[in-house]
Order: sequence, then C-alpha cells, then structure tokens
Amino acid sequence: MTRLADFSARAPDGSDIDLTAYDGQVVLVVNTASQCGYAAQLPGLQRLHERYVDRGFTVLGFPSDQFRQEPLGDEEMQAVCERNFGVSFPMFSKVAVNGRETHPLFRWLRSERKGLLGARINWNYTKFLVGRDGAVIARFAPTTEPDAMVEDIERALGPAG
Repeated sequence: MTRLADFSARAPDGSDIDLTAYDGQVVLVVNTASQCGYAAQLPGLQRLHERYVDRGFTVLGFPSDQFRQEPLGDEEMQAVCERNFGVSFPMFSKVAVNGRETHPLFRWLRSERKGLLGARINWNYTKFLVGRDGAVIARFAPTTEPDAMVEDIERALGPAG
C-alpha cells in the first residue's frame, strides 16, 4: 500500500524533504497559490495547524502555478505567505498538480480520492486529509473553508489525551 511517507518533496530553499518526517501524523495537503482568491484561507489553515499541532497534525502547503496564480519564486512565495498570511506550517517548492509533469505525491493523492469531476484538480486550494497510517481519508474542494474540516480532522486525530 502506498502511503504519504513513500514520497519526498523539495523545500523552497531547494533541499529535499522526505515525507517520512510526517509518518504517524494527520496531515492536510493543500495546493496553494498566493495570488488566488482562496489565499484568504491561509490564516484559517494556519489556525488549524496551531490548534492541532500538539496532537500530531500538520498542514503541508504545495504551491502550484498551473492556474496562473502563483507567479512568485519559491523563496519569495514562502516569504509572502509568512508575512502577509502568518503561515508557519511547512511550504514546499512549486509543483504541478495535473498533466504529464504532475508531482508523484499529487498523482497518488488524486488516484486515492477523486473529486466531483474526477481525479483532476480543478483549482487551487484542493485539500487532502491523510491519516496517521499515511492513507488518504478525504478530499475537500477549494471552496471548503478550513473550519469546515474540523470534525474530520478531530476524527482522524482520535481522542485528545
């Protein structure tokens, strides 16, 4: 069975990050774009990250320019997300989420949970919830606000203790 820990991704500084670092955690993978109208969700995603980080939860941001809404370079994009939106959760280098150049992580996520219109990601801020076992639990539409995912995140985290 393929799991989140089977993948790696590039950080904005160009270093490779092995996603085994998130093994055993509940993870929300989000394709982001700083110029997208849904970027207004970034503070809410940050609040989720802060609220549940001590229980083994993290948000992972993967910028994409496939919808022409992330014109910034990787390090500049990370700085904008930190400065303008208060983001401290991990951000990665830009990736393709559709097409021949799709990052392997997104190829897997899309195959595990199809959306309303199939596997293709139709817009920025599509979100995938991954359980502690590394399997995809749910896919959320770009319009899904961070607060609307609380119940699913809490269920995935299990009882607070």
